[in-house]
Amino acid sequence: MKYLITGGSGFIGSNLIEELLKQKCEILNIDIKAPNIDSHQTYWKECDILDMDQLILAFQVFNPTHVIHLAARTDTLSDNIEDYVNNTEGTDNVLTAINAINSIERVIITSTQFVNQYHGAPKHDQDFAPHTAYGESKVMNEKATRAANLKCIWTIIRPTNVWGPWHLRYPHEFWRILGKGMYFHPSGAKVMRSYGYVKNVVYQIMKMCDAPSEKVNGKVYYVGDMPIDLLDWVNGFSVRQTGKKVRVVPRAFIRLLAFMGDGLNSLHIKSPITSSRYKSMTTSNDAPMEDVLKEFGQPPYSLDEGIEETVDWLKKYHPDIINLP
Repeated sequence: MKYLITGGSGFIGSNLIEELLKQKCEILNIDIKAPNIDSHQTYWKECDILDMDQLILAFQVFNPTHVIHLAARTDTLSDNIEDYVNNTEGTDNVLTAINAINSIERVIITSTQFVNQYHGAPKHDQDFAPHTAYGESKVMNEKATRAANLKCIWTIIRPTNVWGPWHLRYPHEFWRILGKGMYFHPSGAKVMRSYGYVKNVVYQIMKMCDAPSEKVNGKVYYVGDMPIDLLDWVNGFSVRQTGKKVRVVPRAFIRLLAFMGDGLNSLHIKSPITSSRYKSMTTSNDAPMEDVLKEFGQPPYSLDEGIEETVDWLKKYHPDIINLP
């Protein structure tokens, strides 16, 4: 099988390519950025998915059997949908390139759980309630996929909050704050969140590539692990980074810090705690994972195993955020 991956230099892509190499598959990584892993350089072609001519040529030369579309802007920093053109126009271009190639048997298009956020469990696959411009861009992504009349088997995946080795932001944001002992967890009711260890997500993607067509064609699957108490995930990392659990403080205290953070941000002074961050820390946002687990089984890595592997990676590449006594 020949796998063309858009955005293969990113977080999920790096881990996916590692698995494909173990399976001795042919690989082409289309990305505007060079790979984070040096051994992946030979599989990388610099290509912007917004450049239609360059994109189609790359598809034609490689003639993939499988396409996994991961390329996207994934932050929520902008409220302007036009800033997410890689997700909208870029996906349109990828779908056009897929339809231009006869060799393609299967396609996986990556969306996000945030196409329906803070709105309860979606009633069906097209029950959309995005909370951000990023989420809205992925709604457009899904609608474009359905309208493309693809000639091959296609599946949409909605990653949950994916974490693990080669994460691009967490070592500089959350894990760094945690390592400094600066994280405070809100007291009160459990905050249930959908997280996914990246190697479990890769496992699910690979299962979909091999599954009978009736299980995957035209289907939408959330990918990741079963929802967990956010505090369990946070403490798992805190103990391995600092040797102790995080401090649990009254929600009112964190809310006050968030209001102060909003004021600092208005003065262009960056604050780690804002109203948006407070909402994320205190609002459950668990995704419906039952279908993916029913169809493809329990993923191979437990929470503890995923945390251990991730901390081992942090020790190697970001040792300054490990502060064990």
